[in-house]
Amino acid sequence: LHLSITVHLRWDFLVFSCVCVDEEAVFMSLCVQPIPLLRTQRCRSITLSQEQVSCLLANAFFCTFPQRNSHQTEFSNYPDINFSRLFEGSSQTKQEKLKTLLCYFRRVTQQRPTGLITYTRQCLQRLPSWSSSEKQFGKLHISCEGSIEDQGYGMLQVDFANRFVGGGVTGSGLVQEEIRFLINPELIVARLFTEALNDNECLIVTGAEQFSRYSGYSDSFRWEGDHDDQTPRDEWQRRCTEIVAIDALHYSQFLEQFRPENMSRELNKAFCGFVRPGVQPENLSAVATGNWGCGAFGGDKRLKAVLQMMAAAEAERDLMYFTFGDADLVKDCVHVSRLFLVGSVFRLLLQYYECVCKKTTRSRPQKTLYSFLSELL
Repeated sequence: LHLSITVHLRWDFLVFSCVCVDEEAVFMSLCVQPIPLLRTQRCRSITLSQEQVSCLLANAFFCTFPQRNSHQTEFSNYPDINFSRLFEGSSQTKQEKLKTLLCYFRRVTQQRPTGLITYTRQCLQRLPSWSSSEKQFGKLHISCEGSIEDQGYGMLQVDFANRFVGGGVTGSGLVQEEIRFLINPELIVARLFTEALNDNECLIVTGAEQFSRYSGYSDSFRWEGDHDDQTPRDEWQRRCTEIVAIDALHYSQFLEQFRPENMSRELNKAFCGFVRPGVQPENLSAVATGNWGCGAFGGDKRLKAVLQMMAAAEAERDLMYFTFGDADLVKDCVHVSRLFLVGSVFRLLLQYYECVCKKTTRSRPQKTLYSFLSELL
């Protein structure tokens, strides 16, 4: 089995190498001017053709961006883009990653893609006063089944991002963000020009196409074959898929996330991803999200669910929430979502921190957030 996988990968690599043998000439004909950078604290958009993106990703595959191999250069605050780390070792997960990426390269070399993709860095200078907000919670649909990319069709789909967008997609990482970047490889090119995200920033990608199916998660991830993306295109010839990258804080200690400044930061980050200044609420789709920052980043699922409900309400968007199998979380979220204004919920969160978290001597409080809220109700 190992031998057959290795031969399969090498054969795909040889075919791809032959197709891209004149890649420098192709690159010069497709990318006729320098690509702008999405720098920190600047709102800016870049629109590329899918063909340009495929050329840039081919160069990343062959590691032809020399200035991006060192953290001592002017690009030290950008993600890495070359695929060199992906070729190290022979783990099963990296083989599955390569199969997913080679599926993309096979498809775009057999039939050149014709659409466009827009990459937008959104930066907010004015953020809500959470304690005084009088916005009401919007509609909530919550399910323990389904996935953001499938059941979130037509909605704003959340990428549980690293501040360096894509996280470990070109290395060993293989959780929600990396999987999304693998099945929609056109997201990866954002790593070329997107500087690390600050607390008031997000990255919005409109038009990325899904090329692969998959099963599993992390070590159980497996490439399952081609995906035929039937998502319609807009008047710009972009797939009507909008993905937003928002990065959660990493907590080594559970109680840290209930500090007022940390809750405010997460609210601001989610709000930045959900809001669209100047767009009327009736023209905004629902947000498809889930347990943002609740895996390796140590976030509490119930807190993150409440914070995202509040941010969506402030942005005047409905919410589709996937709990990824947690049926108890479904019940808890439905109970909380029916009862409060955003400002009153924030004040209750501050009260929970003062009355429970600050007084506990344990690593986790005996009284959970939702039991505290239920008692007050």
